[in-house]
Amino acid sequence: MKGAVELSIFQFSLIYLLLIVVLFVMKKSKINQSKLLLVASIRMSVQLVIVGFILQFIIGNPNPFYTIIFIAFMLTYSIHTIFKNIGNLSYKFKVSIASALSFAGLFVLIFFVTVIVGKSFFNPQYTIPLAGMIIGNAMTGINIGVKTFMDSVKKEKGKLNTLLNLGVEPKEILKPYVNNSLETALIPTLNSMIGMGIIFLPGMMTGQILSGTLPTTAIMYQIAIMIAICTSVCLSVFLSLNLGYKSFYNEKKQFDFEIN
Repeated sequence: MKGAVELSIFQFSLIYLLLIVVLFVMKKSKINQSKLLLVASIRMSVQLVIVGFILQFIIGNPNPFYTIIFIAFMLTYSIHTIFKNIGNLSYKFKVSIASALSFAGLFVLIFFVTVIVGKSFFNPQYTIPLAGMIIGNAMTGINIGVKTFMDSVKKEKGKLNTLLNLGVEPKEILKPYVNNSLETALIPTLNSMIGMGIIFLPGMMTGQILSGTLPTTAIMYQIAIMIAICTSVCLSVFLSLNLGYKSFYNEKKQFDFEIN
C-alpha cells in the first residue's frame, strides 16, 4: 500500500473554506460566536504547526531527555487545564488530581509502549503520539468526573448537612456522589467504543491506513489504544475522586470546606 498523498500548501489551505459553512450556520442560528471560531481555528493551526516542527526535530534527533521533557510538559499542561476549568478546588484535591493523572497516564503509557508495542519508552515516534491520546483523554475524563462531583455536592448542600447532623459518616454521604461522577466520566469513552467501527472510523486507525499501514494492523492498534484510553480514564478519575473527596472532611468527621 502507498503512503498518504502529500498535500501542497494550496490544497491544505482549501480546507478552511469549510469554515464558511460553519459561519453560515452560526449566522442563521443567531449564534454570536464567529470571533471565537476564528480565534479557535487560528490558535489550533498555529499550535499544531509549532508542535509539528518540534516533533519533527525530536523524532529526527531521538534523545531520552527530549522525550521526558515533552511528556512532562503534556502532564503539566493537562493538570493546569483541569485546575483552570474547575474552580474552588482545595490544595489536597489538586494534589490528588495531579498525582492520579500522572500515575494513571504514565502507567498505561509505559505498559502500552514497552509491553504491547515492544519499544523503548524513550522512543519518541511511539511514546509521544500515544501519550497525547492517553493523557488527553484522561484529562477530559477527570474534567467531567470532578466537575460532576463538585456540581452535585453544591446542588445537594442542604441534604449533605442534614445527613451529617443526623450522624451519618461523611464518607458514606459523599461516596455515592463519587461513584456517580465516575460513571458519568466513563460514559463518553464507553459510547465511543460501542460505536467504533460501525458508526465511525477512529482517527488513529484512519491515519495509519492513510500512511500505508495494513488495515488489519491498524485495527489491532486501534483496539489496543481504545482499551488503554478506557483504562487511563477509569483509573485517573477513580483515583482523583477517591483521594480528593477525603479532603472534604476532617479527622473530627466534619465537613472541612465551604460548599458555595
